[in-house]
Amino acid sequence: MERLKEHFRTKIDPAVKEIKDFISEYGDEVIGEVKVSQVYGGMRGITALITETSKLDPNEGIRFRGYSIPELQEKLPAYPGGEQPLPEGIFYLMLFNELPDDDVVRRVSNNWARRATIPPHVFKVIDALPFHTHPMTQ
Repeated sequence: MERLKEHFRTKIDPAVKEIKDFISEYGDEVIGEVKVSQVYGGMRGITALITETSKLDPNEGIRFRGYSIPELQEKLPAYPGGEQPLPEGIFYLMLFNELPDDDVVRRVSNNWARRATIPPHVFKVIDALPFHTHPMTQ
């Protein structure tokens, strides 16, 4: 995981500078107009957040970091003998905007496997929650 963290650090500083510069130059610009019906209609058609990870086009379908699902099925590592990309590869692509190789996916997978055990105290805390606790808390 240290390699991933270090790689992330090399990406974050330039991104922070780019965002600060952009806000400094365009911070007072108006992006658009929002209607009450749009807010109550699920924010459809409203430019509200910057996102670079995915885009849903009504004609092309969803793209992750610019790649269509068929492209990702072709380009991302899969389990030997499998046809679908491993989630670790998609995770890496979404985080770094880079297609991972087999070695990177293997390292991420091994790291996740080491972290997969849930300590007993976590279950005790969850089990101690009252039944009327909001579902988003559980």
